[in-house]
Amino acid sequence: MSELQVVRPGPLTTVQDLGRRGVAHLGVPRAGALDEPALRAANRLVGNDPAAAGLETTLGGVALRALGPVLIAVTGAPAPVTVDGRAAAWGAPVAVPAGAVVEVGAATAGVRGYLAVAGGIAVPPVLGSRSADLLSGLGPAPLAAGDRLPVGTPPYRDRADLVPLPAPPAELVLRLRLGPRADWFAPSAVDRLARDGYRVSAASNRIGLRTEGPVVGRTRAGELPSEGMVLGAVQIPPDGQPVVFLADHPTTGGYPVIGVVPADDLAAAAQARPGTPVRFVPLREK
Repeated sequence: MSELQVVRPGPLTTVQDLGRRGVAHLGVPRAGALDEPALRAANRLVGNDPAAAGLETTLGGVALRALGPVLIAVTGAPAPVTVDGRAAAWGAPVAVPAGAVVEVGAATAGVRGYLAVAGGIAVPPVLGSRSADLLSGLGPAPLAAGDRLPVGTPPYRDRADLVPLPAPPAELVLRLRLGPRADWFAPSAVDRLARDGYRVSAASNRIGLRTEGPVVGRTRAGELPSEGMVLGAVQIPPDGQPVVFLADHPTTGGYPVIGVVPADDLAAAAQARPGTPVRFVPLREK
């Protein structure tokens, strides 16, 4: 089994796969890659199963020394890639010889990059997933300099030479299925949510995409008892600023949920930088 040694961990680099499914009733968040299509694409480029664990970087990239020869691919947020200082391909398979350092630089657009290695990152699974969960603390800790990451046996399967992916959003458009607590808000508040401009807050993280903009006012006072939360739920806390729950979200919460963003829209949310305009588009029943 080969290994990757962390030379530079970057601002926040974590091991992620497709997350922990079916354990929310235990109070365990889903976790997993925020931009699932990007991780799946990186795995396809190196011939992995789509659910294989890779690395999720945040804005500043990562540097790793290959302690044996490996095949890697980098997708997600566009960024320069080098092997021992020489330019290498982004969005394509790259062979890294033993002893070489592969470096993913700062993202030139978007937020989160994905590095897959043939065989996957083979840290021990916890509750069926190798993902780091920053809310509950399950799974491996964020990368630190000197860490060694085991690499699994490279698979014998076809790999793609190119997997098209969308560019990071200049405007984040999020569809919104209203409910279950839309009745806590006046119809005019829902209209304003669709009409008035919001932007991505710098306080966003893997737990939730926080937004800044006009206050979404309630018609009902008080708080709810804690109730179940789902991926994409849009909570309205007391400050009236919508929060879109992402992969590390809590499984329960007490602030009212005005609607839920479909999972297909959340990959773009993972790549929206602070200041990116946000537009909610309510989906009304016909």
